Amino acid sequence: MISSLPININDLLRFQGVESARVELKQSWDEKTTGVQVLKTICAFANDFYNVNGGYIIIGVGENEGLAVLPPLGLSPKNLNAAQKWIRENGNKLEPKVQFRLSPEVVDTQHILVVWVPGSDARPHQAPSGKNKQRAYYIREGSETIEAKGQQLTDLLNLCAKIPFDDRRASQFTLNDLRSTLVREFLSDVDSGLIEEQDDYKIYRHLWLTAKANGHEVPKNVALLFFMDDPEMAFRGARIEVVHFPDDASGNLLQEWTFRGPLPKQIKDCMNHLEHFSTTYIQKQDNHYEATRWVTFPLPALKETLVNAVYHRSYEGVLEPTKVYIYPDRIEVTSYPGPVPGLTKTHFEQQQVPAVPARNRRIGEMLKEIKLAEARGTGIRKVFGAMIANGSPPPRYEFNEERTYFTVILPAHPNSTAITTKIAYKQGFSSI
Repeated sequence: MISSLPININDLLRFQGVESARVELKQSWDEKTTGVQVLKTICAFANDFYNVNGGYIIIGVGENEGLAVLPPLGLSPKNLNAAQKWIRENGNKLEPKVQFRLSPEVVDTQHILVVWVPGSDARPHQAPSGKNKQRAYYIREGSETIEAKGQQLTDLLNLCAKIPFDDRRASQFTLNDLRSTLVREFLSDVDSGLIEEQDDYKIYRHLWLTAKANGHEVPKNVALLFFMDDPEMAFRGARIEVVHFPDDASGNLLQEWTFRGPLPKQIKDCMNHLEHFSTTYIQKQDNHYEATRWVTFPLPALKETLVNAVYHRSYEGVLEPTKVYIYPDRIEVTSYPGPVPGLTKTHFEQQQVPAVPARNRRIGEMLKEIKLAEARGTGIRKVFGAMIANGSPPPRYEFNEERTYFTVILPAHPNSTAITTKIAYKQGFSSI
């Protein structure tokens, strides 16, 4: 049986490429207890309160301190069939109807069942509450399914018909605008069993890359951004521009490069280029054998900043590309527009970014699956950590009151800005 999951089951169980908050583990199956909880969680994932594109319910795997207990206990063939039958039949009790996929899997010879629930286009949804046939709205808060009440309920209701741009249909394009080899490269990178499927169109449907429009299927925007040779045909600003100012902005000399193609290719090609601007320095010490080592710009901080710019920018009517400006004393990465409402400069400076709905739910998910993006909320801390470990000043975050842009400034290591080749060798430095 071909797996219908977009991610390798072993990676999913270890929360690699997907956050633990998007995975619900159930050790066993009982329709009177587990069944009711599963319906509520399907509802919560479909409501996708924070725009992270739903999640996965795994039945047959226990949990201990937030981690999957492996090898799994699994389900008997009888319970596996009973669970699938019950979920299919009772899924109709969710209003409006929720699209989800059941995928039986085998892990360490044990049968388990994965319920994959993407973020819904028809939210908000309700599920039976288990109290006098009443219904309620449910959302995910961290790793828990809770009933939406008060302001959370108000915010959820306001999400009605607000589909993130990257998950909307692109009616002016056809499935022939996608390159199937790029899709299969993606499946290979994430080690998905879907790669065994021979029908390309079935793969597109399994990955939720298509939508119905006037009786036929069209690609979604995320499909064009990831699997179209030239996404700029659909999104004018879908590229990365790099400009190097060797003499700072006041000089007349500059170098320019542009990186195009599917988003993962843009990121990888741009990072390969930016590596040339991160020189490693070694300072010999007179009083001990170990030398001091630093780099101009730590690559983990630079990569995370670039990925976040591509992930969190808007592709809806924004003509400006993602920009990387390289100066002797800093690198500036700018994306458009600014951060979503609810985020302040203090949140970034204190590395405490609250949970707010993301701008692009599918772009982030797919970048995480191919391990280009970090788990939600950890990227800022990684940038700070890399800069501090290198001895560099902390990053700075800038955006205006109108939130028309978002710039991240990575200062160069203070020693590297003062070193020329001649001075370096005189003082016992060597660069590699």
